[in-house]
Amino acid sequence: MKYLRPLLAVLLLAVIAGILASDVLDFLSLDYLKAEQANFHAWFAAEPVVVAGGFFLLYTVMAALSLPGATLLTVLGGALFGLGWGLLIISFASALGATLAALIARTLARSFLEQRFSTQLERVNAGIRREGAFYLFTLRLIPLFPFFVINLVLGLTRMRLRTFYWVSQLGMLPGTAVFVNAGRELGNLESLSGILSPSLIASFALIGLFPWLARALVALGKRRRLARRFRRPRRFDHDIVVIGGGSAGLVASYIAAAVKADVALVERDRMGGDCLNTGCVPSKALIRAARSAKEIRQASDFGVHAGEPRVDFAAVMAHVRRAIDEVAPHDSRSRYEGLGVEVMEGQAHLDDPWRVVVTTANSERVLTTRHVIIASGARPRVPDLPGLEQVEVLTSDSLWTLEALPERLLVLGGGPIGCELGQSFARLGSRVDLVEMGPQLLPREDPEVADEVASSLRGEGLHLYLGYRALRVVATDEGHALEIQRAGEVVERLGFTHLLVAVGRQANVEGMGLEALGVETREDGTLRVDETLQSVLPNVWACGDVTGPYQLTHASAHQAWHATVNALFGEFKRFKVNYRALPAVTFTDPEVARVGLNEREARERHIVYEVTRYALHDLDRALAEGDATGFVKVLTVPGRDRILGATIVGTGAGEMLAEFTLAITRGIGLNKLLGTIHPYPTRSEAVKATAGIWKNAHKPERLLGWLGRYFRWRRG
Repeated sequence: MKYLRPLLAVLLLAVIAGILASDVLDFLSLDYLKAEQANFHAWFAAEPVVVAGGFFLLYTVMAALSLPGATLLTVLGGALFGLGWGLLIISFASALGATLAALIARTLARSFLEQRFSTQLERVNAGIRREGAFYLFTLRLIPLFPFFVINLVLGLTRMRLRTFYWVSQLGMLPGTAVFVNAGRELGNLESLSGILSPSLIASFALIGLFPWLARALVALGKRRRLARRFRRPRRFDHDIVVIGGGSAGLVASYIAAAVKADVALVERDRMGGDCLNTGCVPSKALIRAARSAKEIRQASDFGVHAGEPRVDFAAVMAHVRRAIDEVAPHDSRSRYEGLGVEVMEGQAHLDDPWRVVVTTANSERVLTTRHVIIASGARPRVPDLPGLEQVEVLTSDSLWTLEALPERLLVLGGGPIGCELGQSFARLGSRVDLVEMGPQLLPREDPEVADEVASSLRGEGLHLYLGYRALRVVATDEGHALEIQRAGEVVERLGFTHLLVAVGRQANVEGMGLEALGVETREDGTLRVDETLQSVLPNVWACGDVTGPYQLTHASAHQAWHATVNALFGEFKRFKVNYRALPAVTFTDPEVARVGLNEREARERHIVYEVTRYALHDLDRALAEGDATGFVKVLTVPGRDRILGATIVGTGAGEMLAEFTLAITRGIGLNKLLGTIHPYPTRSEAVKATAGIWKNAHKPERLLGWLGRYFRWRRG
């Protein structure tokens, strides 16, 4: 048994090599067919079993070994045998060959590839668990990948081969019929004028139209499956009901109303969601106030002496609330009702895919809708930590109710939220300890990026505990403390007056009836949707923090456009969400801004890259302002100027990133950025300077050598 798989692999490779080296593939051409068609038909009439059996065997072997030419062989089968016999032979041969290919992949490679590509295969297995045989049927009817790829990948899953066979037989039958019929028409072609015959034109037009027809058939099948489980309304009150009035829900409602769809928006709390009320807006207002305190402390560096700032924390929080109030009209109920959106306050619950029950304190209303968009957002995750119930836990949602500046603030979590808020409170006068379980701050960033931020935070008085695990909260004589431990070291205690938990966010999926309808969640608790943001229910979609993977306001808006357009117009065309040029900014000082790949992600994906780095201490504007911390780092395709990703660390990094975001989105390379005029002196010049470093590293040395000789000759 130890040597069985290697021997089988060698045998299969030898068979494939023998077939490719032989002349058998030369016979699979239309020219040869036309030359031998009469002889073949006579042979088939004399020995039908031998001829049909030989073709069946050849087709089965080619499909089982995943050799190229299955489509051509299907067309030739129609030309040789006609529609009836051709469809019968090829249908069974293709299904049998596909099953054998799956069996070969399962036998030779499953144990190895399951470990190597576990994440990718889990997506396929999840689709099978979600939709069963219909998952494979959809792939067969609308092949997103070539048939041989489907055979090999599905062979690595846990789908039973018996199921694989009959679903393949059924799913490939319509497409096989289309190509066999086209081959039959080609076989009847007697002259070039026959190319213009209506029947031949119709046959090839059908090949072009088949994917559209198959997609419509699959959509119809999904709707029928849904209708069998639930009672579909005869008419609908709305085209779309959006659940959640945060960033994703507001954008979805806006887009639906803009195209004159009838849309209802249900929000159980406050319009604007986390971004307006507890996230982006208040945190940036707090960061601005904290930066003012830092600027006053550093004013003496520029010859301005102001002394230590006096922080009126109540006034700071009033400034935060004022910022919220000033932005709120953009997200208000009155504004969206003016756009044509029916806005309702209450708890939404799906009785079935078409009926949304909206419950308030005094009433209950049932909305019927063609589509539902789940945009219910997320909330801070609070860990199950012993002793945590003894203290009042602050989160990014609740800290805005503080009335006094925390004397000793302990921040649990070193991601963007923990770093931003920890730095801000330290600047306002709190003593801040920050505990991060991982080896670095900002775990999604490259180590050198995290090191820059860590150095800045330490320089401003924050105490960082990296690589420490939180054990429990305990009572002390002074109040409370968090016990922490690094691997192999003694337990330490960090006293605090306030504890801020910033260890991530948890999707709001409870209370909407989704589990009862079969809408699945991922391991991290977010709703499982496909690349078009459609759930397992064909008329239920999700966008924003509730589905991830990027819990960012602009990511939510990006998804909301896709979910809404796909819901309203998906019968005609669907758009897959593309995150390749999604920017992200951490608003610490220095700021961290990134778009596309960084080095950590490129290595994880085994993508070959080249790095160009420009330090901001060479930038004139940064030197003039006395703020030259940071760098620009760009990843490109080796030897080419195509940008794979860019990371900027420094003041104004988020604003500078826009140029790289546009470049990646529109395919603009570093050469064109270098040729773009930038105003002097500005921080945006760092983009051009980085492009210049790349250009200098790729200058044509041989050509420059010849130019040197040319100018020496000119000088005599």
